[in-house]
Amino acid sequence: MDCVDPDTLNYPLEEDDDDGKLKASSGLDMAVELMCPKASSVRKSRAVINSEAEFEIECQSPKSSSIEDSRLVMDGEHECQSQNASSLDKSQVEVDGEECQTPKISHVNKYEIDIEFGPESQSTNALIDDISRAGVSIKDEEDVYLVPQVGVEFESEEHAYKCYSRYAVKEGFSIRKDFVNKSRINGAVVSRRYTCYKQGYRPAKHNTIMKKPRQETRTGCLAHMTITRQSNGKFRVSHFETKHNHEFVTSCTTHMLPSLKRLAFAEAVQADLANNAEMHGVPKLGMGFESEEHAYEFYNTYAGRVGFSVRKDYVNRSKIDGAVASRRFTCFREGFRQRDKRDMNVKRPRKETRIGCLAQLVISRQPDGVYRVTHFEEKHNHELVAACRVHMLRSQKKFVGAQVVDGNSVDSSNIEPKSNPDLICKKVKDSDGRSYGPIDLKSRLPSKRTREMREGEAGKMQQYFQTKQSKNSSFFYAMQPDADDQITNVFWADTKMVMDYSDFGDVVCLDTTYRLYKDCRPFAPFIGINHHKQMVIFGAALLYDETIESYKWLFQTFMEAMSGKRPKTILTDQDAVVAEAIRLILPETHHRISVWHVYQNALKQLGYMVAGSSCFANDFSRCFFDHEEEEDFISAWNAMLDAYNLWENEWLHDVFEDREKWALAYRRHIFCADIISVLLCESFTTNLKKYLKCDSDVLQLLKHLAKVVNDWHYKELEANYDMTQHPPKLMGDVILLKQARDIYTPQIFELFQQEFETCLNIIVNQCTENGPLLEYKVSIFGQQREYAVTFKSSDKTVSCDCMKFEFVGVLCCHALKVLDYRNIKLLPTQYILKRWTKNARV
Repeated sequence: MDCVDPDTLNYPLEEDDDDGKLKASSGLDMAVELMCPKASSVRKSRAVINSEAEFEIECQSPKSSSIEDSRLVMDGEHECQSQNASSLDKSQVEVDGEECQTPKISHVNKYEIDIEFGPESQSTNALIDDISRAGVSIKDEEDVYLVPQVGVEFESEEHAYKCYSRYAVKEGFSIRKDFVNKSRINGAVVSRRYTCYKQGYRPAKHNTIMKKPRQETRTGCLAHMTITRQSNGKFRVSHFETKHNHEFVTSCTTHMLPSLKRLAFAEAVQADLANNAEMHGVPKLGMGFESEEHAYEFYNTYAGRVGFSVRKDYVNRSKIDGAVASRRFTCFREGFRQRDKRDMNVKRPRKETRIGCLAQLVISRQPDGVYRVTHFEEKHNHELVAACRVHMLRSQKKFVGAQVVDGNSVDSSNIEPKSNPDLICKKVKDSDGRSYGPIDLKSRLPSKRTREMREGEAGKMQQYFQTKQSKNSSFFYAMQPDADDQITNVFWADTKMVMDYSDFGDVVCLDTTYRLYKDCRPFAPFIGINHHKQMVIFGAALLYDETIESYKWLFQTFMEAMSGKRPKTILTDQDAVVAEAIRLILPETHHRISVWHVYQNALKQLGYMVAGSSCFANDFSRCFFDHEEEEDFISAWNAMLDAYNLWENEWLHDVFEDREKWALAYRRHIFCADIISVLLCESFTTNLKKYLKCDSDVLQLLKHLAKVVNDWHYKELEANYDMTQHPPKLMGDVILLKQARDIYTPQIFELFQQEFETCLNIIVNQCTENGPLLEYKVSIFGQQREYAVTFKSSDKTVSCDCMKFEFVGVLCCHALKVLDYRNIKLLPTQYILKRWTKNARV
């Protein structure tokens, strides 16, 4: 038999490019002289399959261990790149799917064509006769579940692949396309071999380079099926090995086999092409996209509807043209953050966001250039984001504009418009000659207003309020006339303000710090804090008259706007007129002078001290805000007077005489929701100072106030989102802390965890029994100060003389120590205030 086939010698070899098209490859053929340098060591045979294609059966010398002169086409799941390019210089590698790196193949020769016919000494002609005698042909797709046998014929190689793949899935293993021989004349497939996916071995030397070596999957399994093309164009099984050297997968893990995934993908693609319909909102296997960006936009839109963010995880690119071969998009909570030793030195470590979510979408480029979904995981292992907070997700921000809910356009379906029988719509003229309403004629001032209003201001405000009310009937506003029927006081509250008050209106602060600035409008907002310890506004007023009648009207109107719900505590400035109005209109409400207002007034009175000493402001501030015990406060106050020689200051003397009305060490039984700490961090009126100038347009103030309210609402939405996605870290694996983290908002939980941390350093000094009560004396380790804690075992009630729970709404460290001492590992429900919980607005 000749070594060179004259029909194939004159035809250049062709190899498949990345797009599946054939291109010329110069100087490559299958001549035996090129493959075997020593002709004496090579056995050469020739098997003619049909008139169109010929292939050569060769036995290579042991010294020839490379595949430089062989033509090898590998069909796999990944686009592979050889680690040693020089060993594949004259080989053709056909790739489809995703690209990865594959070690150099140095032992393929022994799996060449001669093995397809078996190692026995059977001649090629005899083998062909045996195959012909089998006479079995599979034509219908329904027969693909039959067990393959030598001699079985298939209509196409794809038909054979499906048959063997489904047989493999049924048995419990997966297959891969090993190699293919093609005709030198027209490039048609002459023979192909499908092997078990555990065929061969992975070279061990490459695993030492990788930081995280891939799990070994190949065991050298020899199970395979070889098909050859016949003269009639069909493909016949020429060799079929059924023995495996490994266990099969179980039925519960069959879905993970690559073969089954490929079959499902092929069927999904056929269904997608058959339907030829527009894409629905949910991704599906086999769904096609024009580009990877189109796929990302589609998946991200779906994620926005469901409630999660999308991250671009990895991308595989073609080694030929650099185009994307495959890409995976995952949920933003995919995987886990790697541990970093540097995190131990970080005071405020980043919040954990990744929790190992497996939701993902994988796309791969097909030969026709279309990107199709090859894998889609729908399930998440975490709660999804509510629709109102989807716009805050990172991947949604460029697709969905920030949907900041306007404070005046919030859904008010559950809030009825407030009706006020005392608000009579009567046209009343102001100094600008305009007429407007509604006017509260019943509460007309008996005298003229004490402060002039700029010309045209009343009309502008009236027009602005009417526009707001026309858009939302729940918008509330009222105006009080004076004796000359001129507008003197104005109050307004939009729907968002009313909603905030219904949830957090237990503590209200009337901010009148405008008095600290000259030539400012008499702006007086009602301020509170939400469950994230963020500032909220319940309503606002412009008071051009500050008599007791004006304040009485203000509080009455405020109660009418809030459906009569009265606050538990109201904090105001040091003003006897305001205090008297509260006593008359809100007799059941606790009234405290805001220590923040006192501090602001003190800075005004002692401005010369602040300018003359760099330390005075800090010492003065600590004296006001850092002492919750009476003894500590008095000692700090006297030390401050001594240090700065202020014993003769009459204003400070008068303030100290009224200390029980404002100092934090007094009246701690009155709940204040820690609002002072919020006011201390952010001065609301200071931010509006430039809009409070009398020479500025009043509409600028109204519009900027609406913007501030919107910004605060947006911050709350961000905090709600952050609360669900980034739970605060625990200082230890403690049941009580886990319970508190699940209940409280992160800001309140941090406050609670600080108390628990202090609790660990508290010592129980004494316990006495007084009837049903147990009285404990506790102290912090190394300190002499003792606290009295009372515990009642019948209902698990506990109280401490520091009164932190009564004042702030969170149990103190002393009470937590006693609960732990009594082996109570869960926080009693009576000490969980709803206004501090995640469900405060439910």
